[in-house]
Amino acid sequence: MGMDGVFKLYFGESNIPTPDFIKRAAQKAMADGYTYYTENAGLPSLRKALARYYGELHGVELDPASEIAVTASGVQALSVAIRSMLDPGDEGIVLTPAWPNGAAIIQMSNATPRAVAHVLEDGRYSIDFDALEKAVTPRTRLLLYTSPSNPLGWVATAEDQDRLLDFTRRHNLWLIADEVYERLYYPALDQPWKKGVPTPPAPSILRKATREDAVVVIQSFSKAWCMTGWRLGWMAGRKDLLVRAAQLNEFVVSCAAGFAQRAAETALLWGEQILREMLCRLRENRDFCLGVLAKIDGVTVPVPDGAFYLFARMDGVGDSFEFAKRLLMETKVGLAPGVAFGSGGEGNVRICYASDRAVLEEAMSRVKMFLESR
Repeated sequence: MGMDGVFKLYFGESNIPTPDFIKRAAQKAMADGYTYYTENAGLPSLRKALARYYGELHGVELDPASEIAVTASGVQALSVAIRSMLDPGDEGIVLTPAWPNGAAIIQMSNATPRAVAHVLEDGRYSIDFDALEKAVTPRTRLLLYTSPSNPLGWVATAEDQDRLLDFTRRHNLWLIADEVYERLYYPALDQPWKKGVPTPPAPSILRKATREDAVVVIQSFSKAWCMTGWRLGWMAGRKDLLVRAAQLNEFVVSCAAGFAQRAAETALLWGEQILREMLCRLRENRDFCLGVLAKIDGVTVPVPDGAFYLFARMDGVGDSFEFAKRLLMETKVGLAPGVAFGSGGEGNVRICYASDRAVLEEAMSRVKMFLESR
């Protein structure tokens, strides 16, 4: 972090600043007096806006008063959800490679995470349902997965979702779906589009689940609206959990900032054009990086359908941390070592391609030279 001139492709965020119309909405909200506590579950107006969002984009009806709760970031939504499900000594299954915070929160709850790795078959990651069955014990309480995936870019298919629901129903488990990257979904760009019409998101598990299913979705304004520093997220799912999570909010953060919540309403209302432009730019960046890596022997990269990462497998790399460290020291290109993402991640590196094209061109040139000189 102290080195100068580093190409920082290890961060999980875009270098695009928060759009001005969202910043202006926050300024207006502060001037209008939204500087006090809100309800633990968030402003009713934002929860109503989120209910409309699910209705318009997913065809899912949610009660904003009881099935949606606003949180101070996506990670806080994940934290209160997991802490509402687990007692000390319990276990939670995590599909990996994955953002490490989920497993860490399970451990912080004095419970045990059980990693089940995705398998790479025919150029695509898939879920090992046999391994899931073997991972269940009498203490298992939840299954956590991410779609679109950080770091894989994998997106759960309709069949995947059906099988995950069947699995958790049979074993009486909670199903946590981290859908933070749902708007960064590239197949949507191949569909006809009219200006002002929302670009289709990756399908939510809520489209498949009933209101009685033990399902909760974790979400955030960070990625799709370039609001990482605003620390604003939400969760949606079964009423009993949402009530408990909103109560737990009181003892963690009380509530998300009121002016940030008002700005988020504006993002939902007016953000579609900017979101689509960003998605087009990200797909171009993805394809550029894939093109560079395809020319390097010993590198395997499944084409991601979502998020803004490539998870590149390097032949002969047994210690991805040392590999990433050497790459950093010799080329000043920073990549995230695959081992950081848990089981199945070793031997890979994660490349975030949400930077400016000029940055990517120079960084990928250095990566190519480094790999070819091994």
